[in-house]
Amino acid sequence: MKHALHTTGIGVSLGGTPVLHSVDVAFEASRWTSVVGPNGAGKSTLLKVLAGLLPHSGQVQLMDRPLGQWRGRERARCLAWLGQGEQGADDLSVWDVAMLGRLPHQPWLVPPSHADRVAVEQALRATQAWDWRERPLGALSGGERQRVLLARLLAVDADVLLMDEPLANLDPPHQADWLLLVRELVAQGKTVVSVLHEIGMALHADQMVVMAQGRVVHQGACADPVTHLALEDVFDHRIAIHPLGDQWVALPR
Repeated sequence: MKHALHTTGIGVSLGGTPVLHSVDVAFEASRWTSVVGPNGAGKSTLLKVLAGLLPHSGQVQLMDRPLGQWRGRERARCLAWLGQGEQGADDLSVWDVAMLGRLPHQPWLVPPSHADRVAVEQALRATQAWDWRERPLGALSGGERQRVLLARLLAVDADVLLMDEPLANLDPPHQADWLLLVRELVAQGKTVVSVLHEIGMALHADQMVVMAQGRVVHQGACADPVTHLALEDVFDHRIAIHPLGDQWVALPR
C-alpha cells in the first residue's frame, strides 16, 4: 500500500492551547479520504499541517519524503491546497484567479505558456466557471467564488489535493458535480483529502478519518460498519448511518 501522505506524532498548540495530540495517520495514494468529526476536533488544523502551513511537533511525509525536505516550488507542484473560507482579490478576473494555480509551473517573470492556458481553461470548464472568465471575482456570489477557487486548485495539476470545506456555499447540484469531479481525479491517479461537515457526502469517499478532541479515533473504509459506529459515537449518537441502495446516509436519530 503506497501512502501519499502520512504523519507521525503530530502535535499542535494554538495560542498556548493544545489542538492536536500525537496524531499518526496515513492517506493512501490515488484514493479519496474524507476527514470528519465534530466542531473543534482538529480537522482543519490537521489539514493545515499536511499542507505545511502550521508549525508542529512530529513529522509529515509527502510521497515518503519529509515535507521539510521538499523545495517550495517543487512541493507546490505536487501538493495543492484549498482552504476554508479563502478570499481572493476581488478586482482580479476569474481567469487571473485560476491562473494563480499555475504559478508553481512558471519561471519568474515569464508570461503564461500555452500549457498554462490550457490547464486553466480545463479547470474553469470542470467547475462550470468558464463563462465568467472575464468577470471580476468580486462580482460573483459565494458559491460562484468557491467554484473559481476550486478551479485554481485544479489548475495546479498536483498529485495530492487538500480541500478544507470545499462544499461551502455550493448548492446541491454543484455539490453533486464536485463529487463526480473528485471521482474523476481519483481515477486519474490523484490523491484527495477533504474535510467535510456533510457526513452523507463524506461517506462517498474511499476512506474516512474520524477525529475527536484533537485525536484520530478511527480510520477505515467508508463502507465498513466499524467506521459507521465510530462516526455515530463521536457525534454522541445523535446521528445514525443507514444504507440507501449501494451507498450510506447519515440521518438524525
